[in-house]
Amino acid sequence: MTGDDLGAAVAAMGPRLRAAREQRGATLAGVSRATGISPSTLSRIETGRRKPTLEVVLRLAKEYGVSLDELAGTAPAPVAEPRPSAALSFGDDKVVLPLTRYVGGLHAHKHVLPAVEDPPARPARPRQVSHEGYEWVCVLYGRLWLALGSQDLVLAAGDVAEFDTRTPHGLANAAPGGPVEYLVLFGPQGERPRPRTKAAGE
Repeated sequence: MTGDDLGAAVAAMGPRLRAAREQRGATLAGVSRATGISPSTLSRIETGRRKPTLEVVLRLAKEYGVSLDELAGTAPAPVAEPRPSAALSFGDDKVVLPLTRYVGGLHAHKHVLPAVEDPPARPARPRQVSHEGYEWVCVLYGRLWLALGSQDLVLAAGDVAEFDTRTPHGLANAAPGGPVEYLVLFGPQGERPRPRTKAAGE
């Protein structure tokens, strides 16, 4: 690797670290607690305002479960199908199954939200978050509540929504009695699907 190649790899490491963190649904605060690296330092590294030291890169690679080659962009994308054992569970019982295994670029996940039993008459609005990137959501089964900014949308199987993730957004199961399953395509740098054909009738 030449000096120019090394500089380019270091410059690209910040976005790759952010993509690795977001792919696992982790927050800066959570990573800070796990690694001892301050949230402000993590933020500056992810945005390219600070070069990470080798020690920091090693800590983060271990925390995210990625190799140094992946963070440097020198590892080929694996072709193996994702395994159910690779699913990630979160505190609200949501399950996320990563469908892509590389760091950087457009990421695909399958999300499953558990059934809601006997919801209150006026359920609380989903907790909203905002961050850099662009997201495309397609519902496979059930009904999904998308709180997007001040809008409240209920998406049924086959419905698709896309939005800039800098807009506050939150997702929840919109119907009792069954789970909701949906696909997410997320571009941490604003990447999004590019249609190459027109819909019938256009």
